[in-house]
Amino acid sequence: MRWDNLAEDPGTGGDSALFGTSAVTTRTFDTPEFRGITFHEVRARSILNRVPGASRMPFEWTVNPYRGCTHACVYCFARRTHSYLDLDTGLGFDSQIVVKVNAPELLRRQLASRRWQGAHVAMGTNVDCYQRAEGRYRLMPGILQALRDHANPFSVLTKGTLILRDLDLLRQAADVTEVGISVSVGFTDPELWRTVEPGTPSPERRLGVVRALTGAGIGCGVLMAPVIPFLGDRPEQLRATVRAIAAAGATSVTPLVLHLRPGAREWFMSWLRAHHPHLVERYERMYAEGAYAPKWYQRRVTRQVHELAAEYGIGPASPRSRRALPEPAAQEAPVTLEPTQLTLL
Repeated sequence: MRWDNLAEDPGTGGDSALFGTSAVTTRTFDTPEFRGITFHEVRARSILNRVPGASRMPFEWTVNPYRGCTHACVYCFARRTHSYLDLDTGLGFDSQIVVKVNAPELLRRQLASRRWQGAHVAMGTNVDCYQRAEGRYRLMPGILQALRDHANPFSVLTKGTLILRDLDLLRQAADVTEVGISVSVGFTDPELWRTVEPGTPSPERRLGVVRALTGAGIGCGVLMAPVIPFLGDRPEQLRATVRAIAAAGATSVTPLVLHLRPGAREWFMSWLRAHHPHLVERYERMYAEGAYAPKWYQRRVTRQVHELAAEYGIGPASPRSRRALPEPAAQEAPVTLEPTQLTLL
């Protein structure tokens, strides 16, 4: 294991200087699952993040114990947030992971504040809180315990199978408050998965999570996202995905067409040129007006998925489950850091 410090960029000033020489402990691990990954361990001053009022998200508060994500989804809308930390939004987003090591204790303290009114807290809406790093850092058990102990409603959106490790805590929380769980499965095509979501568990394994949660009495919806134009939107592909979601016992299915915000757009288009160059012009036309596909296309996909869902006996997301589903991300406020001295894991 290698240690060093991430120094403050001398070219930045004021609030943009997010890292000081003593504020971050940077380490790498030699184990195969973390080879090539660098972790920047920080102590945040706040963990409850208020979503800006202008956001289209259906929730007001989030908790994000990590920044950056080893899922390495080429379309991830959170990529731009790495630029706020002067980190690369491409490979850097996939391999430079910021870990808020004090997240559980900080959340418990903030939930106990007289100013906190017990609002719904959404998790997994920026980067996945059950990505591979969680297997080592184990932040989520403490976070779930704090939410359970304060009977604070929450939701989790994930592509990770590690959520099943915390099944008992989820059950306990569901006994005292409202808990919403959603798993993201945009398609079941194995070749598409290997190229656009290379660091994630397979769609089949994610649907296994849905099956396990439902079997344990915890309702689980599926965010069918992203539906990728020209690669994952053929009628037979949509049918296969909805059929698999229904077979897994999902309580709902909600489609979301690929959106390409700045940061994600550049990385995705670079990937598209390398893997599907014949589609580049079609994408440039489809997303010429901005981050979203045209309304007519979104409506068509939504209608097709809802018709298939009705055919297979499941429906769109309820208001409860929708709170776990992200609209294109509002910008998370910059992390405020304070010095940390950590023992080796």
